[in-house]
Amino acid sequence: MQNPPIRVIAAVVRSGDRFLICQRPSHKRHGGLWEFPGGKCEAGENDAQAITRELAEELGVEVTAVGGALFSASDPDSPFVIAFLPVDIRGEPVCIEHAALAWASRHEMTAYELAPSDARFVNFLGHDE
Repeated sequence: MQNPPIRVIAAVVRSGDRFLICQRPSHKRHGGLWEFPGGKCEAGENDAQAITRELAEELGVEVTAVGGALFSASDPDSPFVIAFLPVDIRGEPVCIEHAALAWASRHEMTAYELAPSDARFVNFLGHDE
């Protein structure tokens, strides 16, 4: 019997035409690749609670608004289903768990080595242009 998928929330944080992306630590799955920040929903958490907790832990910022999913993708060869949600934050993000962070336009993100599901989301964003 197959285990149910594990929901992961990815925060789509924008500042003008730029998006916040973070480099995963080398010791984690997809280490060294770039992603939209976020993490797994814990038992009993809704999307907003999960992303609020994750961004406080990972980036030291306060979440002020969370929208509905823009895009969802299964992460290849894993039980994770990643939902990309628009998120507004207060505060300046700092690398607490990530190796680096950057603000990049959709076009600039194509030059970063993105995690597989994040690359699919950036490709999806390109269809809006």
